[in-house]
Amino acid sequence: MLNAPLPTANRDTYSTYRQKVQAELDYYFQRHNSHDAGYEMMSRYAAEGDTTLYSYCPTGRLTLRSMRSPRHGKGLMRDRQGRLIVGEFLSDTLVSGLRFDSLGFYAGQMNALGEASGQGAYHAFDDTYAAGHWHHDQLEGLAFSLSPALLKAGVWQYGLFRGEQMNYHADRIYGIDISRHQHEKYRRHLPFSWNNLRITHLGHRINLQLVLDKVDYPVSFVFIKSTEGTTIENRYYDSDYQSAHDRHIAVGSYHFFSTKTPASEQARHFLSHSHFQKGDLPPMLDIEPSDKQIEQMGGPLVLFNEMRTWLQMVEHATHTRPLIYINQNFSLTYLTMAPDLKENYPLWIARYGEYKPHHHMTFWQLSADGRVSGITGDVDLNVFNGYQHHWEQFLRESTIK
Repeated sequence: MLNAPLPTANRDTYSTYRQKVQAELDYYFQRHNSHDAGYEMMSRYAAEGDTTLYSYCPTGRLTLRSMRSPRHGKGLMRDRQGRLIVGEFLSDTLVSGLRFDSLGFYAGQMNALGEASGQGAYHAFDDTYAAGHWHHDQLEGLAFSLSPALLKAGVWQYGLFRGEQMNYHADRIYGIDISRHQHEKYRRHLPFSWNNLRITHLGHRINLQLVLDKVDYPVSFVFIKSTEGTTIENRYYDSDYQSAHDRHIAVGSYHFFSTKTPASEQARHFLSHSHFQKGDLPPMLDIEPSDKQIEQMGGPLVLFNEMRTWLQMVEHATHTRPLIYINQNFSLTYLTMAPDLKENYPLWIARYGEYKPHHHMTFWQLSADGRVSGITGDVDLNVFNGYQHHWEQFLRESTIK
């Protein structure tokens, strides 16, 4: 049930808006359950819609009041910014009501200055809606914003989305990504004990209060670096790939992109030196250029064209849509320039210690210093965005046929 107000009287636009908003809610519930912070808040909104308008709209006789006149009960006033408030006053202090401005209106608790303070919701005319806890007119604490483009539900600070408060537990689907670096430490070769792989530590940036059980999780998937650029190969790739298959661990191969060589040559290099068996995870393109490297190759649009070349060649050869691995900064700084990549390819986003889904993502890299029994030293840890039935659906629909 959705009761968020819509800015247009056009029936087709209204219907499209509701469909997009509903799609965002559907996506949220497809990827979350009651273990997740904020799930109860979102469930209540989905079931009841927005109730703040009815809860905080004063009824009965209203009196026009100034900021200085004694007030008790219901009344009209304007704050110092000229915003009209239909408020509820208690002991000469504004406590709640409706407040209107040029961008939309707020319904909820307020402080004496007319600022949103406490529980409430803001309905904007640009098709966005925000609800939860407020402080000095900014979202603070557990809250969410909803638009046709994206739902952000979780922890907010100073009006900025700080991410979902990810809870870690055994129901999640965890995996690792590896390269030769896990095999070469202390100037010697270190083999893996594949029969003993278990995740035992999530990394030093993880808030231990969010870990709900003992960290002793199975490795459900592994991505192995195969190639880099047009000349580099991982000498341990073949043996690691076979070992993962022998233990029935879902396995995928990835390529580390170079900004210095043509993408078409890199794609051919990757395809020539990687394995793609039925049931393997999608191939992955690892994009980690610095701002300077992007500038040197001609800018982000040139990079995106090169990425498209690699992705299309690998998809054509494997009949599987590849993953794109990027970090959070890249996703926020550059990805908006290539909406086709964001919409058409599954994303894998690295943001250590904080789950900040500003985009729909398939995998999240949560740390680079996790610990896995059977592997010496630090290991990159990742979590699939969903639970077991989502994982099984992903394996059915997205793996190599």
